[in-house]
Amino acid sequence: MTSHYFSDRRPAAAEDKHPLHVTLAGRTLDLVGADGVFSASGLDKATAVFLDAVPTPPSGRVLDLGCGWGPIAISAALRQPDAHVWAVDVTARALDLTRDNARRAGVDIEVWDAAEACERARTEGIRFDAIWSNPPVRIGKDELRTLLTTWFSLLTPDGIAYFVMGRHLGADSMAAWLTEQGFPTQRIASKRGFRVLATRRDLA
Repeated sequence: MTSHYFSDRRPAAAEDKHPLHVTLAGRTLDLVGADGVFSASGLDKATAVFLDAVPTPPSGRVLDLGCGWGPIAISAALRQPDAHVWAVDVTARALDLTRDNARRAGVDIEVWDAAEACERARTEGIRFDAIWSNPPVRIGKDELRTLLTTWFSLLTPDGIAYFVMGRHLGADSMAAWLTEQGFPTQRIASKRGFRVLATRRDLA
């Protein structure tokens, strides 16, 4: 099974890396993938469906939760040059790739270890105007619920989190559960077996 975002903390050795020729936000880019990072050989189907469905991000602070080699963060930065994009992950390998690929794409992205980013956001009162994510569903249902609600609680009052999940992996039940927890969630797109969902904070 291909390693997902949150599994391998090693940095990518030179011999592990390989070229990626991808199109993001209408631009053809020569980037780099690496063994042990989710969808290392190119843009996965779920992320492609997600990027086709989400609106242009706002000019405020945008978070890519579980950045992998960086396609979502780079797309957000390309589509909205005025956005302040954070990319977070728990693996040094993914963070290394995202930094490298942001440089190759000519975009400015802050790349953070997820735990450090979360602590900084909480300590400094940082909030996100948008969260974009192809989250690591294979970490388990309870862990995924905790991950999403932890970060979604850091949305601004008008902020929206967009994420993608497979229908067969529980997208509809996750949407219902988030809504019950005070994060109203609705489907904005459905294609190729994937749901693209939009979540807000219920501040009532």
